[in-house]
Amino acid sequence: MSEQLGKIEKPEAEQYKGKRKLYLVALLFSGESSPPEYLEKFDRYWEEVNRQLANLESRISSIKRIYHEAVSMGGDEGLKILEKLNPSSYQIIKQKCDSGAVIEAVEDKELAAESMDWERFLLMGFMSQKVANKVSEFYLDAYKRRYEHIGKTINETLQNEETGLLVIREGHSVQFPQDIEVFMVAPPALDEIHRWQRERITADEKEEKENERD
Repeated sequence: MSEQLGKIEKPEAEQYKGKRKLYLVALLFSGESSPPEYLEKFDRYWEEVNRQLANLESRISSIKRIYHEAVSMGGDEGLKILEKLNPSSYQIIKQKCDSGAVIEAVEDKELAAESMDWERFLLMGFMSQKVANKVSEFYLDAYKRRYEHIGKTINETLQNEETGLLVIREGHSVQFPQDIEVFMVAPPALDEIHRWQRERITADEKEEKENERD
């Protein structure tokens, strides 16, 4: 079961007593070449995520276990990986760890690397449709096994009545066990980023068509 935070009216901790709970946060990245208008929304997104997680913890349950995409080691080693991977999510998770939460090794390192390698091949493009189909087949297989592993790890490590935090890219295919209550943390800034991305794609397509006419 999945619920969006903005649609929950004053959830009571008693309602979820005895259940496993998972707060789900979309993993967003920024880079040196990111436009200033994106960076402003990006920074605000993580600030809002932090506030909404604090709100959930005060109203439902504190985070005990943390799962983060691309982190294949637990504990302090996992935190070091995260600091290099995404400083924004690291800041939030460091606070949770200081309060007693534990990072779990949610990824299989080789499986994650295989999936990402096939994805990079797909983004390169191909002259041969046969090769494109074969690479796509390999990618989908690795993608499926990767997210099955993540779901299995969460199921095996998140204990009865515990609450976890999963930070993962949008569009993932992790299937959560039916006995885990999933709360989607979707602050207003996320909608703004989606809208900005759509507008940017539309503008790029318009410019491309104008260049073709010229």
